[in-house]
Amino acid sequence: MNFSQFWENIKFKKWGKYAITLLVFLVVFLFIGEQSLIQFVRRGREIRHLEQQREMYRQGSEKAQREIQTLHHPDSLEQYAREHYYMHNTNEDIYLVEEE
Repeated sequence: MNFSQFWENIKFKKWGKYAITLLVFLVVFLFIGEQSLIQFVRRGREIRHLEQQREMYRQGSEKAQREIQTLHHPDSLEQYAREHYYMHNTNEDIYLVEEE
């Protein structure tokens, strides 16, 4: 055995336990447990999805509030009932035309 092989053997023995410990730590950190990097990425995706849903529901709520405000007037209430529920007076005929 020459000196360079001996020196490499000593270096591995000296730093090998640290390298193995670091490798085990990285595996645990990246792949195992509730606080792993994979779980962190999944939670980030879920948060973005939930924020998009929240924005969609907020916009829907604002639209509903605007409709409620317009329905406070009797004329707009009658127009809304005619357009959405096809209501009519007794002496009127309604014709529904479907567009393709």
